[in-house]
Amino acid sequence: MSRVKRGVTAHRRHRKTVKAAKGFRGLRSTNFRQAKNALMKAGLHSYTHRRTKKRTFRALWIARINAACRPLGITYSRLIEGMTKKDIRINRKMLAELAANSPDVFGKIVEEVK
Repeated sequence: MSRVKRGVTAHRRHRKTVKAAKGFRGLRSTNFRQAKNALMKAGLHSYTHRRTKKRTFRALWIARINAACRPLGITYSRLIEGMTKKDIRINRKMLAELAANSPDVFGKIVEEVK
């Protein structure tokens, strides 16, 4: 039976992990052991942040809508309450987009709600 040298597979796996950790600081970008832990942590953070991104965007849209409402003499909460009562169904993302890019259309919505 011939001898099997097993270094090739392990080396390839190590190289792949270290390559994925490119751009990390310190030993995390060069040392396999450190890189492996760093990649695990990075994956965990990316999973979590994919969910928190939705929350932060919603907060941003609300802030933009509120900022656009105030000069027109209405607050964000009153706008949303009025839209609910008038059965105007536009989501916050689109409202923020209208407030930023089409202030005249946004103004008409506010007038309708008032």
